[in-house]
Amino acid sequence: MEVHFTPETKEKLKSLAEESGRGSADELVRDVIDGYFDELAQAREMFNRRYDDLESGRVKPISGDEVAAYFRKKSAARRPRSAS
Repeated sequence: MEVHFTPETKEKLKSLAEESGRGSADELVRDVIDGYFDELAQAREMFNRRYDDLESGRVKPISGDEVAAYFRKKSAARRPRSAS
């Protein structure tokens, strides 16, 4: 497979490869793509586990209103109190 980059992107990849000790821009791009697919697979596994937990009833969903209220309360607790 061939991927075509602009001259500016090619220069950035070459520079980053040199700075990171990857050897070549091609190696850097391969490493980045491999890492991306690894992270994507991990995220998919995590979401599948979370979905299974919800479906089985092991965990209970939280409504958006409850989440918003939680963060409003947490934010209010961190605000400095003004002297009245």
